[in-house]
Amino acid sequence: MSFFDSDVVRAEMAEISELQEEVYTNVFKFPSMSPEDQKYHVDVLERLLEKQKVMYTRLSLSDDPEAQQLKNNITAGASQMGLPPNVDMNLLFSDMGKMVELMKQQIDKNS
Repeated sequence: MSFFDSDVVRAEMAEISELQEEVYTNVFKFPSMSPEDQKYHVDVLERLLEKQKVMYTRLSLSDDPEAQQLKNNITAGASQMGLPPNVDMNLLFSDMGKMVELMKQQIDKNS
């Protein structure tokens, strides 16, 4: 069975896609949102980040060629956004998690 034939993987990919859409839809509205809406938006972002981290780990552990290709595409995309080649994605996820925590603290401080 291919990595992407798994019901669990397909469900997780669908949820990641939905969360990404929600984040992207509201990202430019963030500065004008109420503190409660900002907290909700950051919670969605945090859930998305965690799902992406788990999916990347699954891709890393799989020997399926399609899974490895997606993993390579993710790394290449990170490089295209200015990150160093061969960036440690686990470190990147950790740093992004810290940024989300800082966002939460800033919202709490300003509300």
